[in-house]
Amino acid sequence: MIEAIIFDIDGTLVDTVDFHAQSWERTFTHFGHQIPYEQIRFQIGKGSDKLMPVFFSLEELNQSNDGQSPTFDERMRDYRRELYKNEYHPRIKAFPQVRELFVAIKADGKRIALASSATKDDVAAYIKILNVKELVDAATTTMEVKSSKPDPDLFLVTLDKLGDVAPNNVIVVGDTPYDAEAAAKANLRTIGVLSGGFSPEKLRRAGCIAIYQDIAADLMAHYDESPLK
Repeated sequence: MIEAIIFDIDGTLVDTVDFHAQSWERTFTHFGHQIPYEQIRFQIGKGSDKLMPVFFSLEELNQSNDGQSPTFDERMRDYRRELYKNEYHPRIKAFPQVRELFVAIKADGKRIALASSATKDDVAAYIKILNVKELVDAATTTMEVKSSKPDPDLFLVTLDKLGDVAPNNVIVVGDTPYDAEAAAKANLRTIGVLSGGFSPEKLRRAGCIAIYQDIAADLMAHYDESPLK
């Protein structure tokens, strides 16, 4: 029996995938690197600790101008964080019917948790936009773990926060292969949604046990027949 559901946020509950990709593209350009947008977008869903090494060597990322000032990695991370917060936060919108789905889940006596590769500030903003604060039992951000998706740390910490719930009684909902891969490493099953832009084939190969178009038109509409029930 399902006792708890862990949701990814970006691309699953809020429409932010393109915003993240744009902010990273602008950040790389600011630091003198032209990286194709589509290559960046394909990496969204990972935390910055996993995304940046796709495009830069560890030697480059760890480089400091004088050995004491912030590294290249830290400078890019800080620039991107401020850019995203200042220019993209005001434009973020929730996908339709997220609150309605959460209400239905809580009415069934299940717990809800969030596990996101976003920062603490981003997640706080998302919860406000979604209007679900009183419906969320636990939330974990990338700032609380050593390694982001597709490593399992976010889900393992979230399971601890949920308390005495066996992994086989928990379902993850996410929009990227990285969600499914991370969940599988924590012995969790994943439902995939297509709202983040990944194909059904990629989500299935990553291990999703079911795939829905999005939260509103598909998962919410078929909630009673879904693995969430």
